[in-house]
Amino acid sequence: MTSTPIRTAVAGFGLSGSVFHAPYLASNPAYELAVIATSDATRQSKAKDRYPQATIVNTPEDILALAGELDLVVLGTPPATHYPLAKAALEAGLDVVVDKPFVVHSDQGEELIQLAAKLGRVLTVYQNRRWDADALTVQKLLDAGTLGTVTRFEVGMERWAPEISKAWKASATAEDGGGVLFDLGTHVLDLTLRFFGPAKVTYAEIQARRPQESADDDVFLVLQHQSGVVSHVTINLNSHLHGPRFRILGTEGGFVKFGTDPQEPHVLGGGLPTDPEYGVEPAENQGTLEVNGQRSTVPTERGAYPEFYRILADKLDDGGSASALPLPVDPADSVAVLKLIEQARALA
Repeated sequence: MTSTPIRTAVAGFGLSGSVFHAPYLASNPAYELAVIATSDATRQSKAKDRYPQATIVNTPEDILALAGELDLVVLGTPPATHYPLAKAALEAGLDVVVDKPFVVHSDQGEELIQLAAKLGRVLTVYQNRRWDADALTVQKLLDAGTLGTVTRFEVGMERWAPEISKAWKASATAEDGGGVLFDLGTHVLDLTLRFFGPAKVTYAEIQARRPQESADDDVFLVLQHQSGVVSHVTINLNSHLHGPRFRILGTEGGFVKFGTDPQEPHVLGGGLPTDPEYGVEPAENQGTLEVNGQRSTVPTERGAYPEFYRILADKLDDGGSASALPLPVDPADSVAVLKLIEQARALA
């Protein structure tokens, strides 16, 4: 780590900025959480209380006006703003983290990737679910070959959310980046491609069941991977009884895992990423492995959202775009997810 912290601004202080970004930046000495943008008075007060060292401004444009005093901007704003704000930030000389969904259209993402390369800037996307406790557990099983050749992969994120809590979400259409497919769907599709490689959507059900929903809140997709794996993807905000988070069938065994990753609830409850108990899942939530008719539980790996900003700091401190070190998330991966979403909408 260099002696000079990475001067960072967070645009937006809703769930994204207050839970998924600011706590991790503030707890990592490689960063200085210098600016937070939110126009909401209650959120401004909360930001001032939690991060008194940060300058509080009203809009992302106010952050861009301070670009000469910053190194990095994190965009936790509504999806439709991601493309114009990321473009403006790159052109202002800043490195950029964009929360998911990367952008609304895949061609916008490709344009931003080309622009970042041209300007010599770092651009990455916050696909934090790669560091979910259960996702890390699945990756460990796959790396070890415990299940043999995987034939079927089922992944789901289901919730009971009859009301839409945010005004922008209630009014946002799919063209605005609204709906569960752009929200939770970008997480599960990213994991699906990460585990099993390139795929195409062969079947899609995309529904809006809540009366106030302007986009979609109940989605089921079937993907055919080039590797031969078939993936079933379920994202649903109308579920009283949730299905498994993961169910994987292979030639040597099967694995099933229920439950919710513990990291978001821990921070929402006032905990910090530096707490000893952070990311540790209760033993009763462990997944089940079956091999040759014998069942056993599999200890869950510790959740590790701080890894995103650790990897990014290493990249930036090593020379940024000129460094050979990896990005925490290649934005091309997120473009691949957007192309799957576009395929799904064309089929539905």
